[in-house]
Amino acid sequence: MKRWRRAIRMMAMMLICVPMTAVVANAEPAPYVPAPGIEAKYFEQGPAAVTERIGFACCDSTGAKFDVWYPTDLGTTRHPIVVWGNGTNAVPSQYTYLLRHLASWGFVVIATENQRTGSGVDIRKSLDYLLARDEDPASEFFGKLDRTAVGAMGHSQGASGVLNAMRDSAGVIKTVVPLELPAQTWCSNSIACADTRSLTSGSVFLVNGSTDALISPSHQALPWQTDGLQSNQGYYEATPANVTKVWATLSGPNHNDVQGQPGCYGASFPCTTGVYGYLGYPTAWLLGQLTGDAAARAAFRAGGALFGPSPNWHNQVGGVTD
Repeated sequence: MKRWRRAIRMMAMMLICVPMTAVVANAEPAPYVPAPGIEAKYFEQGPAAVTERIGFACCDSTGAKFDVWYPTDLGTTRHPIVVWGNGTNAVPSQYTYLLRHLASWGFVVIATENQRTGSGVDIRKSLDYLLARDEDPASEFFGKLDRTAVGAMGHSQGASGVLNAMRDSAGVIKTVVPLELPAQTWCSNSIACADTRSLTSGSVFLVNGSTDALISPSHQALPWQTDGLQSNQGYYEATPANVTKVWATLSGPNHNDVQGQPGCYGASFPCTTGVYGYLGYPTAWLLGQLTGDAAARAAFRAGGALFGPSPNWHNQVGGVTD
């Protein structure tokens, strides 16, 4: 069994790291059609113009720089924060379409360029840096950040990282959106492993693609109590009842669709449709959890918009109760 898992792990790492070739540009799928209402609203770009600054500042514990995306006109309001976690061997600029999308809806987004974010340590370092700028009169972020409205989103290893970052944040990170969370069999070490049983507060919206059966499967053959957390269903079921939790699977996407710009061209292999499905409901989740957007929050209550019949989503379970 260990030899089999080691071989599969090596194959999966090859899939994560191989860049997409130009051939995919000739096979762009039809545009994603979001459900009317909340998903359609937040599927579109938000009203804010966005400033992107790559290599904005230095540094996390490894010396990696931080990148930021934020509304160009910060105005007089305080903006919610999203900290991002990269997948294995990836950097934030590979997720530009998604991160710009979040900033267009009012979030200030920060990400370390660290390519090994599974422990969550350097995801929290990026947050610490940004919160310090909120207190620095010389910073454009001085007095502009809502320190009580911090969320985290991450892909693959970064999905593990944001869960660990929330666990260790002493309540500062309020909610996380893990995208394509890897089964525990892919953990290179226990520090980079995610275990939703360890969460004590906050909220979680788990999202995986239906064709990502190798790295982030929806279901597992044996119960998680027997085989460990090897599926999104397992992670969802193991999350304590006092933590608000939702899980849903996008129909079609593979492991690296979230890197789409917006289709698969430019994304790492494997990708089948692009970033489209990761825009609407994840943005609504963050707004509902962090800003008091009542309509967005209602979409995740039992019987809400996410849970209706859909050609784009299945495995919808859980819900916001308050």
